[in-house]
Amino acid sequence: MIDISESVMQFLLALIVVGPLLGAVAALLPAPPGLKGKSPEQAVLRHGVTVTGAILIAMVVLALGFDHDHPSRMQASTDISWIPALDVRIHLGVDGISLPLLVLTALLTFLCALYSYFKPPAGPAPKAFVALLLVLESGTLATFAVLDLLLFFLAFETVLIPMYFLIARWGGAERTRAAWKFILYTLLGSVLMLLGLLLIGLKADTFDMVALATDNGRSLTTSVQVIAVLAIGVGLAVKTPMWPLHSWLPDAHTAAPTVGSVLLAGVLLKMGTYGFVRILLPVAPDGFRTFAPYLAAFAVVGIIYGSLACLALARQGAKGDLKRLIAYSSVGHMGFVLLGIATMTPTGVNGALFANIAHGLITGLLFFLVGALKDRTGTTDLDTLAQETGAALYGRAPRLGGLLAFAAVASLGLPGLAGFWGEMLALFGAFRPADGLSRPAFLTFMAIAAFGTLLTAAYLLVVVRRVCMGALPHEDRSRPELTDVQTYEFAAWTPLVVLTVVAGLWPAALLGLTDPAVQQLLAGGTR
Repeated sequence: MIDISESVMQFLLALIVVGPLLGAVAALLPAPPGLKGKSPEQAVLRHGVTVTGAILIAMVVLALGFDHDHPSRMQASTDISWIPALDVRIHLGVDGISLPLLVLTALLTFLCALYSYFKPPAGPAPKAFVALLLVLESGTLATFAVLDLLLFFLAFETVLIPMYFLIARWGGAERTRAAWKFILYTLLGSVLMLLGLLLIGLKADTFDMVALATDNGRSLTTSVQVIAVLAIGVGLAVKTPMWPLHSWLPDAHTAAPTVGSVLLAGVLLKMGTYGFVRILLPVAPDGFRTFAPYLAAFAVVGIIYGSLACLALARQGAKGDLKRLIAYSSVGHMGFVLLGIATMTPTGVNGALFANIAHGLITGLLFFLVGALKDRTGTTDLDTLAQETGAALYGRAPRLGGLLAFAAVASLGLPGLAGFWGEMLALFGAFRPADGLSRPAFLTFMAIAAFGTLLTAAYLLVVVRRVCMGALPHEDRSRPELTDVQTYEFAAWTPLVVLTVVAGLWPAALLGLTDPAVQQLLAGGTR
């Protein structure tokens, strides 16, 4: 760790939030100064790599300067009055809960920009694509950094428009329908969330998230907390997505371009679960306790439903789309995150935060790999991949097949990889939930979720067997080999592989950040 002054930390956090917006404006200019390339398209794609790379470097410096001895304390804080009449403030800060999500967002966006530089998405000119990617990054980073309820809502909503256009203009088949479904679902949830946020702010006489968390619901009656949790919770659950509010996700993933799917699964889904932890748990604990058993019930239904849907898609003859299958797997994985949060215990919430990061790394890698398969074969249909084009992937493209198998076993929660610890801690949290919650009910939820891990292993192993281990008929052996992993793909995917292994072998690196912050948040706020 390095010693950095608080003023420099404040500047870095502000740069991280605002920098991508400035980069988006520059990308739309006719000729961004200092950018040269073989073509305007190449220049603007290089601009995207440069801006996201600079943001990632700033994020790494901020993480190195973060006081890891006091991760529960808000650091790099900026607090400036913005709308005095409403007491809305530009309040930024980072603690052990938000820091890993900020790093994950900066990393995945840079890797997507790097991948797009060498493999531009099919569609309109890339100038708008780069600008939308940078606006998306800014909105996501702001969501994890702002500490004002109304600013949180604005940042939360900022990501909808760029993601809509990324799907609608650069997506595949059915992209228009999928984009409309995505934005209509999320906007409907957002209306309810805004009403809940306004209710909390007006009743507590402040929109400051730190002050509200420190108050720990004492200035809000139980009825106000219940109404606020219901309204805000629906909006957050849509974005998570929680069963049965998930149906926009498979369509969006199936239609989205590769980098759109990576960012949607890797960071956008985390915004919903982050809101549960940052806002509802500390600000309205009594209201959250009322709904916690129902949240856990929906979570475990999502785990089983997502796994069964994946099994149905994976079976031979089902004409299952591999991107759709991974989307349904996200419903199951995010179910573990919601189960951990619903326990209202440090163990469960830490497991949820760990599973968030693990899911971002592993599912981001999976969507990169499926995108690479589609580029090589022209399809993501599992039957076509298994029977005609991609069978025996180990033999035809061994590195690509090996990476796909690695991502699959990481996703199923193999011990020693990142996917294991989050799910395990969520189950431990359900074994002994917080006071006031029914232990028999949560033991039942734990047993159902544990069964879900077996179903997860089943469908992922089926996918690996069908795509990677098929035997090509003798007459097909003259068929040219698929192109194996390219240098730019290796550069984009290696960080995800390394971090998946590091997080699995050294979970304390992440839990050491989140645990003190979670302990204090559940005890009565953050300073």
